[in-house]
Amino acid sequence: MSDATPALEITNLTKAFDGTHAVDGLSLKVRAGELYALLGPNGAGKTTSLRMVTGLLQPDSGEIKVCGIDAQLDAVKAKRLIAWVPDEPLIYDKLTPMEYLEFVAGLWGIDADFARYEADKLIDTLELGEKAHERCQGLSKGMRQKVALAGALIHNPKLIILDEPLTGLDAGAAKLVKEVLRARVAGGVTIIMTTHILEVAERMADRIGVIDHGRLIAQGTFDELRAGDNNQGKSLEDIFLELVEKERATA
Repeated sequence: MSDATPALEITNLTKAFDGTHAVDGLSLKVRAGELYALLGPNGAGKTTSLRMVTGLLQPDSGEIKVCGIDAQLDAVKAKRLIAWVPDEPLIYDKLTPMEYLEFVAGLWGIDADFARYEADKLIDTLELGEKAHERCQGLSKGMRQKVALAGALIHNPKLIILDEPLTGLDAGAAKLVKEVLRARVAGGVTIIMTTHILEVAERMADRIGVIDHGRLIAQGTFDELRAGDNNQGKSLEDIFLELVEKERATA
């Protein structure tokens, strides 16, 4: 993949349920090596869009390219480049975090010795050492979130998609996860993140996209979003609410 090839390119993506469009002609590009925050009110189409990117849902129409690969024509190749962590991740309660990571690595066909090496690094980085050999069923929600994130990272994906990744984390764990994510971006990985915590998007994201009714209504850096329509000095929360209100007033 060349530097100019987007990590994700969506073109005219649509998905309807019972005749109502959850995603309505969505088009956007996410650059390689950036942290992109996808924002929108509840029901805006964020999760539906990302589930189509990961192959968990089939679009009604449109095109999805992951690192230049057509995700519909070569789904397996595209999926090998992606990690997906939903807002309520499922992990195997009867496994320990270490066993879970080794299991996930096996699904990706990673050599067992290398998998153990990667698992040890992730356990250390995410501060799971004290719980590494306890069954996941006894872990707190925050710990389970970190185990799920470790499982998503074990195959070193090029595109990481996170749906509300800080849900259930205390301040210390949230800070740690943010540091891990920024380190991955610094290493050239692309991250797409949804969050309702707009201060997180304001501080972390290289670029921000806002969608409503399944359509992209604004996109840019925080400074670029601030530059339009007398937004100087406003917070991302204020800008976001005004964008959504304006979109719904003209819909």
